[in-house]
Amino acid sequence: MNQTQQVAIGELTFTVDIAGPPSGAPVLLLHGFPETRHMWRHQLAALGVAGYRAIAPDQRGYSSGARPSRVEEYRTGLLVADALALLDALGSTSFHLVGHDWGGQLAWLIAAGNAKRVRSLTILSRPHPAAFARAMQEDSAQAERSRHHRAFRDGDAVERMRQAKLAPLRTALEAQGVPAADADIYIRALSEPGGIEGAMNWYRASGIAAGATPSINVPTLYVWGSDDATVGARAAELTADYVRGPYEFVRLAGAGHFLVDQFPERITQFLLAHLRSHS
Repeated sequence: MNQTQQVAIGELTFTVDIAGPPSGAPVLLLHGFPETRHMWRHQLAALGVAGYRAIAPDQRGYSSGARPSRVEEYRTGLLVADALALLDALGSTSFHLVGHDWGGQLAWLIAAGNAKRVRSLTILSRPHPAAFARAMQEDSAQAERSRHHRAFRDGDAVERMRQAKLAPLRTALEAQGVPAADADIYIRALSEPGGIEGAMNWYRASGIAAGATPSINVPTLYVWGSDDATVGARAAELTADYVRGPYEFVRLAGAGHFLVDQFPERITQFLLAHLRSHS
């Protein structure tokens, strides 16, 4: 049974779903854009039953109590610090780490800088930052796939998204396999005051891809969908060059970018097998 808590970190308050026994090994699940902690509902339940302590927050800009107004308050370093501070607040010194999309970007960075705390790493969709940067330079198709990174940084991008009632995001979600009922939940959350502004500020406060991230030494599972509209095969395959520890790459046939919503049972199977191998 999931429990929803409000966790205060400094002046911000994060909404967090938690499942499983307090004594279980912590598993932090970081959502991406434009989703929320709702994306992890199936994994939370399964992890809890398996005896893990699953922790899925709505991150900065997504939690109603954590939506600062200034773009610079969404710098990537602050987003990483939020995740670590949340674990500190919950008493978790070491943990398994799972991330999708932007949450995957943070997970790569957390694992690179805090290897002693991260027991294992599971990444969905998002390639290693250095692999992403290389693909942007070497593959013109990847630059086209990532055009939304540039578009979201335009001065009127947020206003245009509000005027369109977030219709482009709903279209993108459903086109990549997200059920309409779940897309409704994500769009409603971003339609709240400050919601889409906070979510898009992740892009506005950062570059397209950070290539300076070092290689990862922790056991890593990377799952990529063959039909991902935003991450091409080149970026996914290059990721192997930046993992020095045990590494498994799963190419999920027929999966789009939002593979957790599209194939929740398959993702849960991959995740549990990986965690059990590195507990």
